[in-house]
Amino acid sequence: MWEPSEALVVNEEARRTLEAWVNARTSPQRIVLRARIVLMAGQGVATRRIARAVGTSRPTVLLWRNRFSAGGLNALLQDAPGRGRPPSISPAKVKRILAATVNSSPRAATHWSTRTMAKAQGVSHATVQRIWEAHGLQPHRIETFKLSRDRRFVEKLSDIVGVYLNPPDKAVVLCVDEKSQIQALDRTQPGLPLKKGRCGTMTHDYKRNGTTTLFAALNALEGTVIGTCYPRHRNLEFRKFLKHIDETIPAGLDVHLILDNYGTHKHPRVEAWLKRHRRFHLHFTPTSSSWLNLVERWFRELTVRRIRRGSFGGVPDLIAAIEEYIAVHNDDPRPFTWTASVQKILAKIERCKAMSETQH
Repeated sequence: MWEPSEALVVNEEARRTLEAWVNARTSPQRIVLRARIVLMAGQGVATRRIARAVGTSRPTVLLWRNRFSAGGLNALLQDAPGRGRPPSISPAKVKRILAATVNSSPRAATHWSTRTMAKAQGVSHATVQRIWEAHGLQPHRIETFKLSRDRRFVEKLSDIVGVYLNPPDKAVVLCVDEKSQIQALDRTQPGLPLKKGRCGTMTHDYKRNGTTTLFAALNALEGTVIGTCYPRHRNLEFRKFLKHIDETIPAGLDVHLILDNYGTHKHPRVEAWLKRHRRFHLHFTPTSSSWLNLVERWFRELTVRRIRRGSFGGVPDLIAAIEEYIAVHNDDPRPFTWTASVQKILAKIERCKAMSETQH
């Protein structure tokens, strides 16, 4: 039996950095060894078990446990005086490279590459790559976002999150939206199949064979989808889809719809239809907040798994493929579980606002 060891305290930021060191192909092996020791110690793995797993001795494991406890991540990068090869890049140089990466951009470009940064700092591009990997920096990548300016943002956010986390009794919660202008694209030549040493191929050019619009309602609890394709995207089609939902959902259950602010959803004829069908209750997302509607996540699955790499000779072929995907999905539905509270969302938004104001 291995003697139990008290788990080493490793916070989330330090854990991500340690994992980056372990996974980086250019990390020195001595740093990888120390990082693996600390990661396993943070999981409460016994000292002797760690030593055997990483191929070292028990005193070495205890040494780097203690050094991390005393000095954090920097302690893992430092060798004892006179031990190891002297570092070729000073900590001051590393600090300057990191500061330039985060706070500046090269002339006539939007972001740094390893080679432009290496030329600017007088080091090799491999050195820049190692530093970026060690600190989790990826200047070539970017993520999009937009903060809502809806004056009723908190009210609408609280309403929708409340419906997700505490759904009403004797009711069905449906996330509804339209995926418009889905193109029936047909490739100009047949693609080559997947084979060993070669991925599947498809031509870069295509022929457009028309479009369709998918109206979809995702059951937030069960994960099933009600979907219908229409040639256009008007209040007429939306009223038809509402009628289809009304016929599909058992009588006696209220229907709560989560929708965006598209004009079709608020058309006078739609409002008149809703007055005649009192069991329908609408919850509108704040502007620029489509991420609150779970059906958007399902649309992504549909696009990636069935549409993007498909080839369709016409709109009927496209509609048939969408209907088949919905049928297969509903045979084994897996709902998307909402876990974020209103407080967590608002705190994250405040951090984003603070960072944006600091940068500008």
